[in-house]
Amino acid sequence: MAVDSPAGVIIIATVLLHAATTLVCGSDAVLKLERLIPPNHELGLTELRAFDSARHGRLLQSPVGGVVNFPVDGASDPFLVGLYYTKVKLGTPPREFNVQIDTGSDVLWVSCTSCNGCPKTSELQIQLSFFDPGVSSSASLVSCSDRRCYSNFQTESGCSPNNLCSYSFKYGDGSGTSGFYISDFMSFDTVITSTLAINSSAPFVFGCSNLQTGDLQRPRRAVDGIFGLGQGSLSVISQLAVQGLAPRVFSHCLKGDKSGGGIMVLGQIKRPDTVYTPLVPSQPHYNVNLQSIAVNGQILPIDPSVFTIATGDGTIIDTGTTLAYLPDEAYSPFIQAIANAVSQYGRPITYESYQCFEITAGDVDVFPEVSLSFAGGASMVLRPRAYLQIFSSSGSSIWCIGFQRMSHRRITILGDLVLKDKVVVYDLVRQRIGWAEYDCSLEVNVSASRGGRSKDVINTGQWRESGSESFNRSYYLLQLVFLLHLFARFL
Repeated sequence: MAVDSPAGVIIIATVLLHAATTLVCGSDAVLKLERLIPPNHELGLTELRAFDSARHGRLLQSPVGGVVNFPVDGASDPFLVGLYYTKVKLGTPPREFNVQIDTGSDVLWVSCTSCNGCPKTSELQIQLSFFDPGVSSSASLVSCSDRRCYSNFQTESGCSPNNLCSYSFKYGDGSGTSGFYISDFMSFDTVITSTLAINSSAPFVFGCSNLQTGDLQRPRRAVDGIFGLGQGSLSVISQLAVQGLAPRVFSHCLKGDKSGGGIMVLGQIKRPDTVYTPLVPSQPHYNVNLQSIAVNGQILPIDPSVFTIATGDGTIIDTGTTLAYLPDEAYSPFIQAIANAVSQYGRPITYESYQCFEITAGDVDVFPEVSLSFAGGASMVLRPRAYLQIFSSSGSSIWCIGFQRMSHRRITILGDLVLKDKVVVYDLVRQRIGWAEYDCSLEVNVSASRGGRSKDVINTGQWRESGSESFNRSYYLLQLVFLLHLFARFL
């Protein structure tokens, strides 16, 4: 097309500027979250609790490493289960992997091509990928003499016969994974302003799994690996923060509806109604001080020491756990209080190890609010749908409590059951965790700078692109800028 007038140049330049703005308009640095198990995918309680137990095995490893045993109990159950994962790009050229988000562990690991026992297919409607160190031009093996080999207190690091820094995880259900550490590049989107995003990369150490056993071998819930967001030096947030590429704060908002999804940002989601509670000092996990539980505004007669690390493992916030767990001393009065509140509307029934209620007069609104009170004056209010799951709605409604009894161990674990539909902020600088109820399909304000001085608006629906799409966006933007420069010469 010929351009023979300044007016034509201006029109074309305007169109190109609009296209350029459209290409880069977006949000802050976010990672896309999706529901990992489809809404119509039923899992038995045995499988679900075994899966949580496997997560707890990783969660409860001692600071010096080793094998952790966690008992598996329960029976089959047809409830629907939601898990969350994100996409991470590793190597040169970057390859994309689906990894489960886990605030209860410190290591990012993915299945490698040399893996023995790794599933080849997944029933979760995702394509499994395998990392090949020989294909990535920037990959290098971490040797036993490397200081990073022993910097992560949550793994059982060791030295293999070929001088590779190795690791091993063993889980309570008998499953496990082992492998060796790789140093390579992680690629990700970095948002400079609310209208400009660039593709970035950084050196990163992650696990290359070459052996998986037990439940990890099954294709039913197979993923490419684990996205460790703990406080250890090899976690995702720690490695990027030490390089000055991210603040020591990250946030997520997990959608609780059937479509699932959500967002995760390496930054602080700003909500004026966020309440904070301090982290328990010197703990490898995200331990908080739960002080009491109230049902319908009445504090339950539970000894507060049940929730502390002084008499057990305390209270842990963990995205890798699907349900929520209470020790015996707290579970029984909790269930009884709810049963008393709904006694006139239906009858209690037990479905496998779930405590359920068949409601004949009314709906979910007949159930009471639950309030968890934490140190520092923070409360987490759980409306009925935040702790209940519906089993049947034919004739009468059967509602089941998602909290499970944690037998033989004093530990409280708050998983996705209670974390969904909330902005949750992990502030490692101030050593605190905050939350606020929120519709996770809406925009959020994020502190984009490490000093927290600026804010950029993120729309959770805008960041659904792959890394290659992000690269193409930047590539075409450069082309547009170059064309604008050429057209400007005719003005």
